[in-house]
Parts: sequence; C-alpha cells; structure tokens
Amino acid sequence: MTEVKDHGRAGRDLKAAVASAVVLLGAAGATLFFWKTAFVALVVVVLVVAIWELRRGLLAKEIDLPEQPLMIGGAVMIVVAYFWGAPALVTATAVTALVIMLWLLHRGIDGYVRTATAAVFSLIYVPFLGSFVTLMLAEGGTWRETGIDDGVKGIITFVLVTVASDVGGYVAGVLFGRHPMAPVISPKKSWEGFAGSLLAGIAAGIALVVWLLDGDWWVGVALGVIGVCMAVLGDLVESVIKRDLGIKDMSQVIPGHGGIMDRLDSLLATIAPIWLLLHYTVFSA
Repeated sequence: MTEVKDHGRAGRDLKAAVASAVVLLGAAGATLFFWKTAFVALVVVVLVVAIWELRRGLLAKEIDLPEQPLMIGGAVMIVVAYFWGAPALVTATAVTALVIMLWLLHRGIDGYVRTATAAVFSLIYVPFLGSFVTLMLAEGGTWRETGIDDGVKGIITFVLVTVASDVGGYVAGVLFGRHPMAPVISPKKSWEGFAGSLLAGIAAGIALVVWLLDGDWWVGVALGVIGVCMAVLGDLVESVIKRDLGIKDMSQVIPGHGGIMDRLDSLLATIAPIWLLLHYTVFSA
C-alpha cells in the first residue's frame, strides 16, 4: 500500500511545489525575453495539456470531449489573438464552436446536447480565456521578437500579481486561517487567507504598475483588487468542477501542484479583466 504523506494545513508538498513553480516560471521567462513567438508556442502546448486533462476528468461523468477540434481550434485562437487581435479571436472562437458542434454529429443523437455543452464550456474556459495572454503579449507589437516591451511587461505584471495573491493567501491562511470562506467547496480556503491575498495583491499591483508600467498608483490598486477577487473565484470554480467530477487533481503532470489546470485556475480567471484594465488605462493612455 502506498503511504499517503501529510503535508499539513497547506495540503501540498511545499518543496516540490516551489521547485515546479521555479521551473515553469523559468521556461516562461526565457521565451518571453528571448523569443516572443516561442512563448506563444508554449501557451499552445499548455492549452493542449489542459484540454487533455479536462477530457480525462470529464470522462468520470461519461462525457467524452472532442479533443481534436478543441485542441486545433484552441491553438488557432491563441495564434490569431497574437497576430490579429481581439476581433480575430472572437471570429475564431465562434467558428471553432460551430466546428465542434458539427464534429459531434457523427456520434449520433444520444448525449449530443450534454457533450456539446461541455465542449463549448471547455472552449471558453481554456482556449478563449487563455488567448488573452497572447492579446496581452501583442500590446508590445506582434512582430517585435525580443526585448522588454509593453506586452512583456504586461505578462510579468499579470503573473506576479497572481503569484502574490496566491502566496499571500497561502501564508495568511496557514498562519491565521480560522474562518472558512467556502467550507463545502474548498475547506482550506479562509477569510484570513483572502485578506492576505488582498494585501499582497494590492501591494504587488501598485509596485508593478508604478515602477514597471509607469502608470498611476490607483490603477495598481484596481489591478490588485480585480486580480485577487478573480483569482479566488477561479480557484473556487476549479474546486467545484473537481468536486463534481469526484477527483482531487486534474492530473499529476506537475510535482507538488497536480495538473496544468490546477495551476491555471487563477491565471485563466484573472487574465481577461487585467488585460482590459491595462489596455485602456496604461497601454492606450
């Protein structure tokens, strides 16, 4: 029998989690600073793994996602968002949704609505939201391959605010967590942890917007509040999905973290509103 390790109130192997985070952030940073197109390719790879995980999880409810159109269409969405912007992303999303519904026709009538609904949900949840990462990257110019431009700075800001929220919530939750925020959905998440996330997120937002993006301090406050609230929402939504499917982690591809989707939950939820805020208050100002 395999021994189940107790990782304390945090619920995970901290050493493995930190090591994995360093490797992932290092890979993302290397592509961002040296070849932006490689970062787009990295986002596509992450998307493919995330869809594979979602299909694997939904099979627990006998829902078989159509992987091929989701992966191919999702990759197209990410690429067109980078090179041609938001209108192309909307068009590619609509076309992919239609292709998915047509693709499922060959499976017959039984379960069509359930599978098509799950597939379109997955399309919006992963590739559509994930495409806002490449929209952010394109703020620096889609053909500028190297250098710390606005797009790269935006990605750094988005990631670090989300990480600050996660770390602040983790530390405050472990040290002071007493009052559960959503005991049925996520028993380890506490209001004290949320307060820690909010403080860390706002501090990181102000610092990054003022010093890195040369923006106004109030934008940093708004960024921190939006980022933290959406990150918590994303985490709760992912917890609900996993509880409904009866699984603890989407997979075990990342030591100490579980699956790609277990790490993307907060990032997917925060990227769209953060891009919208920065696009109109900093990049277009």
